[in-house]
Amino acid sequence: MNAQELRDKTPDQLREELVNLKKEGFNLRFQQATGQLENTARMRAVRREAARVKTILNEKAAAAASEE
Repeated sequence: MNAQELRDKTPDQLREELVNLKKEGFNLRFQQATGQLENTARMRAVRREAARVKTILNEKAAAAASEE
């Protein structure tokens, strides 16, 4: 998911997306620990997507704070 698609979402949707990404990251780490992880590149992608979501949440929070 690219940044523009994330910017179109509401903060609640972004938080939900972040929770889902954190769950996926946990599952991937668990798979790696047990030797069942097939796609190691997915771990990096999930971390980056989570960071992207956090960045956009912070942008939206800053924009809301500056409007007050």
